Amino acid sequence: MLKKLQQRWNVNGLNLVLIITTFALGGSLCGYAGRKILLFTNLEKNVLWFVLYILLITLLWPLCVLLISIPLGQFAFFKRYLIKVWSKMSGRSKNNHNKMNIAIFASGAGSNAQQIIKTSSLLLQEKGEAKIEANKATYEVALIVCNKPGAGVLQIAEKAGIPTLLIEKERFFNGDNYLPELKKHQIDFIVLAGFLWKMPAALITVYPKKIINIHPALLPKYGGKGMYGSKVHEAVIAAGENESGITIHFVDELYDHGEIIFQAKCEVAQQDTAETLAQKIHLLEHANYPAVIASVVEKQNRS
Repeated sequence: MLKKLQQRWNVNGLNLVLIITTFALGGSLCGYAGRKILLFTNLEKNVLWFVLYILLITLLWPLCVLLISIPLGQFAFFKRYLIKVWSKMSGRSKNNHNKMNIAIFASGAGSNAQQIIKTSSLLLQEKGEAKIEANKATYEVALIVCNKPGAGVLQIAEKAGIPTLLIEKERFFNGDNYLPELKKHQIDFIVLAGFLWKMPAALITVYPKKIINIHPALLPKYGGKGMYGSKVHEAVIAAGENESGITIHFVDELYDHGEIIFQAKCEVAQQDTAETLAQKIHLLEHANYPAVIASVVEKQNRS
């Protein structure tokens, strides 16, 4: 049973223990609080008392588990858990046609992934509070896919309570391309955020115009196989360019080749190094990638 829970929630053994502990302590706390509140009513323990007690602990339980989850480091998990429970109870999960589940493929520290997750959470919160149009599409990061054990993006996913999938090269390129896992998580859209492997043709076929990538240069310049990270910035500086930037594009079967969706530019100063240029590029990425994803998702939802 514990293994099934661990797989279902996609957490390690320690977090599973902490989650179960939170459930137990949260339940005890709401039961204790419910009894204390009813003491002020001076009601006898009759049918009405038990009805009120059940209502109280039902209302108190979410607050109690969230409170207990903070010192145990499980707040992100329980926030997502309670949102899902509420969605099912209110019927929103069945009628949420305007939300797309996205998978982020990343290989490194995950700074772009972190910004995308943050924006996704804000959009979903605003939609829940009716601060944005009810028919406007939003996206939720439903899965983080990584090809490097120990990559920083995996820690970001764990803190955010997002399921992760660690992939290996043989199955990705010559097997089922992990399509069963993507289907299991109901992935509608794929976002590449510092993912260094080329996408297999089979995945592109299953997700036509539903895979996008961000490149740290102004394509078609400084793209192609082997052009990533500092190598791109070094090439830009070596060529004496006076500007660089980012390109967000659909993914096809060639490296950095698909239809361009968006570009943003920055100046390349004479004193710039690969490191200082990288800082400028990161600012452009973080400022623009989440917004462009939301825009593309909106267009996909309307088509």
